[in-house]
Amino acid sequence: MDNKTSFQAVIMAAGKGTRLKSEQPKVLHEVLGKPMVAYAVDAALEAGAERVVVVLGYGREQVQSWLEEHRDSERIEFAVQENQLGTAHAVYAARDYFDAAPEYTAILSGDVPNMNAEALGDFVTKTANSMYPLGMMTAKLDDPAHYGRVLRNPDGEVTGVIEYKDATEKQRQVDEINAGFYAVETEFLARYLPEICEGPADNAQGEYYLTDLIAVAANHAGVHGWIIDDIGLIQGVNTRRDLAEATRFAQKRINQKWMDEGVTFIDPDATYIEPDVQLGTDVTLYPGVHLKGQTRIGSGTVVENGSVITDCQLAANVHVKANCYLTLARVDSGTALGPFAHLRPGSDIGKDCKVGNFVEVKKSKFEDGVKAGHLSYLGDAHLGKGTNVGAGTITCNYDGKKKHRTEVGEGSFIGSNTAIVAPAKLGKKAYIGAGSVITDEVPDESLAIARGRQKNFDGWVRKKEEEEG
Repeated sequence: MDNKTSFQAVIMAAGKGTRLKSEQPKVLHEVLGKPMVAYAVDAALEAGAERVVVVLGYGREQVQSWLEEHRDSERIEFAVQENQLGTAHAVYAARDYFDAAPEYTAILSGDVPNMNAEALGDFVTKTANSMYPLGMMTAKLDDPAHYGRVLRNPDGEVTGVIEYKDATEKQRQVDEINAGFYAVETEFLARYLPEICEGPADNAQGEYYLTDLIAVAANHAGVHGWIIDDIGLIQGVNTRRDLAEATRFAQKRINQKWMDEGVTFIDPDATYIEPDVQLGTDVTLYPGVHLKGQTRIGSGTVVENGSVITDCQLAANVHVKANCYLTLARVDSGTALGPFAHLRPGSDIGKDCKVGNFVEVKKSKFEDGVKAGHLSYLGDAHLGKGTNVGAGTITCNYDGKKKHRTEVGEGSFIGSNTAIVAPAKLGKKAYIGAGSVITDEVPDESLAIARGRQKNFDGWVRKKEEEEG
């Protein structure tokens, strides 16, 4: 997103999140498969921040490690808040980035996952256009409960923020709250924040708050108070209930977007889609479907109840029947999967194939038209075009130390209950008799039978019954 105002972002991500009752750092708790801090970082980068400073504290090694591994951006920097002494103190920890910095500094929290780049960029731009040194995002709530109230004078100018516990009854009637997002002239921040944080804290908690900076700005050049209408964008996460609510909000937005793009949801409230998933038109999703990671699904594909698809590429007109589990797999057009099919990483399924009920595929290539209808394990294999795999077929790919490949030529027929001991090669149009254990190469157009010969004992049951009396 282009944003004409020069700005950097400071993301407060130092808190432990005591009320989450977790050993994991608060900002690494996930919303739709993505840590909350990643949403804040992505929003700032997409809004055009020239630099993003993440202020770390509790679990800082874990948070920094995740961001360094998953966000390859030279614009991300880190600062450390050794002791968590309030929001102003958190921003003060990033003071080394106030010199030779962009004109404005946006301040946001790493535990507010639904703020987006468009709203953040608009907020910074409107603050810059207001000619005030500080802008704060506010919201009006029907029930503001115990949030801090925004105070304005008769002219509508922000004069300060007062915490609920310190407010008078009249002030508690105010329905406008502090949303916790700020845009500040960096020069103003560098000048006045040290005055707040380097002296004694003026409260019982001994902490330093950004609301003190609002009071300073109000007493100088004024404060731009920007009321945001979309309350879900500013919802913070402090408890597991908050986390669930933030997830519901994010999921609703994603599903609504895809419905607007031509995707059918049988029950959108029961369909889980992560933010990086891409869907074509006329895709149909049934309840209980989970689409995760970098999954891409082509137009006309149907995914039935209970299927979980992670980091997969599905072409157009694929039919995923109920309760399939697919991970890091590729499926070409016209193919049917399931019910209860399992595609493990490295599965590459061609056009017009069938991977039926209780068939597991791992690191295998199916050429076009391969059929494996029932109850089979096919691992480390290459199956040629048009091959038919009978029920109960197993590629025995592991010798206790190494994995080995199985090659099956096009047009082959593998009878039910066949075990193919790898490394193995079956030629073109090879036929394998049911119940065989294949240990040697099978030439093209050959029939291989590798099982004990049947022997019938006439009258055996009658004789047994007579002996038993």
